[in-house]
Amino acid sequence: MAFARTCSVALVGVEGVVVEVQADLEPGVAAFTLVGLPDKSLTESRDRVRAAVVNSGAVWPAKKLTVGLSPASVPKSGSGFDLAVAAAVLGAAERIDPRVLADIVMIGELGLDGRVRPVRGILPAVLAAADAGYEQVVVPECAVPEASLVPGVSVLGVRSLRQLISVLTDEPVPDEEPVPGEIRPDPFLAGLALPGTGLGTGVPAGAHAPDLADVAGQHLARSALEVAAAGRHHVFFKGPPGAGKTMLAERLPGLLPELCREESLEVTAVHSVAGMLPPGHPLVDKPPYCAPHHSATMASLVGGGNGMPRPGAVSLAHHGVLFLDEAAEFHSSVLDALRQPLESGHVVIARAAGMLRMPARFLMVLAANPCPCGRHGRGDDICECRPSSIKRYRARLSGPLMDRVDLRVTVEPVARAELLRMHTGAESTAVVADRVRLARERAARRYEGLPWRTNSEVPGHELRTRWHVQTGALAKAEEDLDRGLLTARGLDRVLRVAWTLADLAGRDRPSVNDVNWALELRTGVRRGAVLERTGT
Repeated sequence: MAFARTCSVALVGVEGVVVEVQADLEPGVAAFTLVGLPDKSLTESRDRVRAAVVNSGAVWPAKKLTVGLSPASVPKSGSGFDLAVAAAVLGAAERIDPRVLADIVMIGELGLDGRVRPVRGILPAVLAAADAGYEQVVVPECAVPEASLVPGVSVLGVRSLRQLISVLTDEPVPDEEPVPGEIRPDPFLAGLALPGTGLGTGVPAGAHAPDLADVAGQHLARSALEVAAAGRHHVFFKGPPGAGKTMLAERLPGLLPELCREESLEVTAVHSVAGMLPPGHPLVDKPPYCAPHHSATMASLVGGGNGMPRPGAVSLAHHGVLFLDEAAEFHSSVLDALRQPLESGHVVIARAAGMLRMPARFLMVLAANPCPCGRHGRGDDICECRPSSIKRYRARLSGPLMDRVDLRVTVEPVARAELLRMHTGAESTAVVADRVRLARERAARRYEGLPWRTNSEVPGHELRTRWHVQTGALAKAEEDLDRGLLTARGLDRVLRVAWTLADLAGRDRPSVNDVNWALELRTGVRRGAVLERTGT
C-alpha cells in the first residue's frame, strides 16, 4: 500500500478550515474515488487532475486510487483542491517524496494542460493555514501578492504542475510562458467574479474620484455627510429627483479615512471570496462603495446562493458605504433584512448546507423621493399622487428600519443662483476629509483600550454612564422621550451623534447646542441649534 498526504483549505463563507488531502494506492482495478463531502465542481477534479498529471509528463498510477478529504464532516466546494489532490496522488505514486508534502498547504485549480489557475479566497485560505500553524503555502503565481499579505508564511508561486514537481524533487525548474496580461485580459482570471458582484458595485478602479466641491448648495446635506463620515452614522436623504442625493452619496467614500491594516485584511478577505480583487491590487486599503440596484434580492443583499452562502452587498460594503438609491423601490422585506446587521455589524446566514457568520459593519446611505412622482411638498401643487399612494410609498421604509438611521435630511432643489454660480467656494473633499480624520482621532483616543473605534459603535449604556454631556444638555431630548417622540434607541443614537459633533468641534464633551443639533438631524424639527462652522 502507498500513501501520501498534504493539505488544502475549505472556505466556509469568509473563514477557512484546513483540510488534509490523503491519497491511497492499492492493487486492483484502476479507479479513482474521491470521498469527504465534495460538491459537484470538486468531484470533477478527478478528470482535471488526471489530465493535468499526464500532460505534465508524469505517469498516472494504474491502480485503485482513493483520495480522502478530512475532516469529512466539513462541506467542500470549488476547484481550489486540484493542486493538493495532484500532489498527494504523485506522492502516493512515489514521484514526490511523501514526507515533503506533509506540512505544505496547496491552493489552486489545475487546467487540463497542467497550468495552475487562481481561485477565489486566497487570502482567507492562507490566513486559516497560518492560524493552524502551517508555514509553507503553494499558490498560483499570480496570487502570490495576495497570499504574501499574511505574515509568517513562506509563499511559493507556481505556474504549472511541472514546476511544482521540479521544486519538490530538487530538479531543474522548467520555464513556463508567462500569463498574458498586457495585450488582452488574463484568461486565468476569467470567471473569478461572482455574477452580479463585479461591475457596478462601486467606483471603478482608476476612475476620477468625485469631489464634494462639485455639489452646488446643499449646506445642510453636506454637513450631515461630514457628520456621517466622522462617526459612521447612517443617513437618509429625502428629496425630489435631481436635487443631488446621489451626488452626495457618491462622495461619501472620499471623506472616510483609509482602512487600517486589520480592516484592510477583513475587507480584502471578503472581496477575495467574491472574486472582486482587481489584478495588481491584492490589498483593499480604501473603504469600499457598493450601490446595488433596487431590484436586488434578499440573497444578493445579505448573502446567499446555492450550497454554502456567498457574501452579499452588506458584506462587500464592510468598513465602507452601502448606498441604496431609490430606497422606497426596494422590496420591504429586503430592507427589513438590514435591521439585524445594522445593529450587530455582522450577518448570520442559516442554510441547509450550514450556518456561517460574515462581517457587515457598513455605513448605510438611503435616498428616496417624497412620493412616487417625486413632486410632493414642493408647494406648486403639481404632485398628482393620491394620498393612499404616498402613504404606501413611504411605508416601504418601515419604522424599525428608520429608527436605526441617525441622520434624516431633506434635500431641497438647488436654487438657480447657486447652480449657475461659476465659483461656489464650496469645500473640497480633501478639506472635509481632514476634519473627519481629526474627529476620528479624538474618538479613538477616548476609546483607547476599548473595543470601539467610532461613536456609532459604543453601546448606549456605556455612553450614558461612562461619558457625560454638559449639564442640562439633554433637556429637549428627555422631553421628546417622555412624549413618545423618541425611542430609547433613538436617544442613544442622538447621544452618539452629539459626541461626533463635539469631536468635529474639538470639544471634550457635547454641549446643549450639540445635542439639539443632533436632535434636529434625526427628527428634522428645528431645535434652535446653530451649526457653528457654516452659520446655519
